[in-house]
Amino acid sequence: MIRSFAYAAFFMISGFIFPTTVSAHCDTYSGPVVTDAKRALEKGDVTPALKWVKKDDEEKIRIAFKKTIAVRNSGPEAKELGENYFFETLVRIHRAGEGAPYTGLKDEPAEPIIELSDKALQTGNIDTLANKIAAHVKEGIKQRFTKAFSDKKNADKSVDAGREYVEAYVKYVHYLEGIHSAVMSKGEHHNEK
Repeated sequence: MIRSFAYAAFFMISGFIFPTTVSAHCDTYSGPVVTDAKRALEKGDVTPALKWVKKDDEEKIRIAFKKTIAVRNSGPEAKELGENYFFETLVRIHRAGEGAPYTGLKDEPAEPIIELSDKALQTGNIDTLANKIAAHVKEGIKQRFTKAFSDKKNADKSVDAGREYVEAYVKYVHYLEGIHSAVMSKGEHHNEK
């Protein structure tokens, strides 16, 4: 139940709470894919990076890893170039495996919901994340309900007032439908089934 709530929470926050589009955290230098790629390079063992790709793509990652290891000691520029090649290859193949486009690595911070999600996984405590989401959802429902309820009182006074009510009603109902859809979803990422 908590796992389902966490998945639904992610989609609710990303789709309804934050005004900007949530970027794919996995395509950032600070994201978990590149973090594990860095760990793999530090250890000299590709294993930490392999979990991010499908089994059929493992060999591509192993080859990219070997190439990167081979050039790392050829100077700082070669090291940087090789590491970026490995990061980009890993993220590109990971994104393809989830049915998402690869648009390059980004050097930007994670969205607040991602930071909260990651922190919950690090601490093993979902309460802060769940409470924050619940508060945002409650406030979102309350705002839309209040507007629709207020406009409904005047809906029959004029066509313009009626249209204002219909607009508020549609926003209210679509918001609730979106929340319901997120809560009832299986929480798949992109094209996963």
